[in-house]
Amino acid sequence: MNKQTRQLAAVISGQNTSDGAGVKLKRIVSQQQKNAFDPFILLDEFGSDEPTDYVGGFPDHPHRGFETVTYMLAGAMLHRDHLGHEGHLRAGDVQWMTAAHGIIHSEMPEQENGLLHGFQLWINLPAKEKMKPPHYQEFAAAKIPSVALADGGYIKVIAGDYVAETQKISGPVTGVSTQPLYFDVRLSPKQQLDIPIDEEHTVLVYVYKGELAIGASDKVLKAGQLGQLQNGDNLQLATQDQSAQFLVLAALPLKEPVVQSGPFVMNTSEEIEQAFRDYRDGVLTQ
Repeated sequence: MNKQTRQLAAVISGQNTSDGAGVKLKRIVSQQQKNAFDPFILLDEFGSDEPTDYVGGFPDHPHRGFETVTYMLAGAMLHRDHLGHEGHLRAGDVQWMTAAHGIIHSEMPEQENGLLHGFQLWINLPAKEKMKPPHYQEFAAAKIPSVALADGGYIKVIAGDYVAETQKISGPVTGVSTQPLYFDVRLSPKQQLDIPIDEEHTVLVYVYKGELAIGASDKVLKAGQLGQLQNGDNLQLATQDQSAQFLVLAALPLKEPVVQSGPFVMNTSEEIEQAFRDYRDGVLTQ
């Protein structure tokens, strides 16, 4: 059966901003897209070797109704929450936090100099799971499968399956109802990669280094740009004269109403108001 290659339907350029206690970052997916990338709610890239850009970190703040995925490329962050949980995230590590009913946590750098670089992704939860107890999946870099490609290229399979001609490599993340796929990929110059993809999934590609050609056309994503790829069951990605490093993100859209206000993502305005009341009254995490 012939594969249909997805085509580039939209391009978003990340916007420089700050969050937490003044952490400088590039915001790629945000409320401004009005749930156009369902179930993806937010995508941030943080990256700086200037301590004043990150040393303030993200002090205690609440979440309800979605999942946060933190993936570190360089540096170290310490996660702490109201349950007494601590997570030490270092280069290559992943924390998949299902906030669900409620988490109050902090994310603080465990360094005062050097490069801090990584990503945080927010994925919506279906209405039936938004008020379930919170839980974590945490994986050290050594637990993330890596598929070797030509000339130093690779695919790190964080979530979902990478299906090649002779093998299927599965990421360690399990039990997520949106069936997410999360790959970190490096392609060498003049290299092509095809990735089978579910036709129903929302698919995003974010380039964080180099340039990447999409599909059979001459459309190119540059560093700092995110592309939405639509219509098809195959991704065709290629480099030209330079290497590229990028994230491939895919998940099943929920097709539910979304109301977001700050750290809460629910289905109705009434649920958002309840979340703020619960936080104020100290019952968000009960």
